[in-house]
Amino acid sequence: MNRREFLECAALLIGGVSASQMGITLTVEQQRHMASSPNYIDRKMSYFNAAQRATLAMLTETVIPRTESPGAIDAGVPRFVELMVFEWLNEQERNLFVDGFDALMAQVQRDHQQPFEALAEKTRVSILEDLESAASDSSWYSFGEIPVYVSDAPFICQLKELTIWGFFTSEVGGTQVLRYEAMPMKFDGHQKLRDDDSSWVSVLI
Repeated sequence: MNRREFLECAALLIGGVSASQMGITLTVEQQRHMASSPNYIDRKMSYFNAAQRATLAMLTETVIPRTESPGAIDAGVPRFVELMVFEWLNEQERNLFVDGFDALMAQVQRDHQQPFEALAEKTRVSILEDLESAASDSSWYSFGEIPVYVSDAPFICQLKELTIWGFFTSEVGGTQVLRYEAMPMKFDGHQKLRDDDSSWVSVLI
């Protein structure tokens, strides 16, 4: 399975597996890839330095913070995002992410004289909300379409998308936040949920 197929497959997992059985939505190759792949975040490659990794970790944790349920750091999302940026995004997408990431780190240091991870939660959230407001005209925010990876999405959109993918396809997100039962390749779209129920997960990567 190539890079684009993987990203679109992941988009289907997060955006919904459609009204049909998941076995119809995903190709046999995609199903085999997801079932047989080793834990992706265990790869030994490193691309960011220690300061960048600390900031990225808090960025993902700001998107999905630990509350009564696990957060992004608990699920290994920062590592997932780092590997996705450098091993799966194309050059244009990677440059958008890295340039936006570097600009954010520089802006925070200039405005607050300390790194993003040292800021109070309210301040961190406000910074990301400002980024999102500035990016609101991106096609990434379009609704009513089959989810695909938007190549020209701004940094904040890439960050949120990769964080959500990493979290909800992780073992932590899939078993401690979503509800999971070991029924390989079976998805029941008619399963009724109570008002306080979380959604079901059908595949863990």
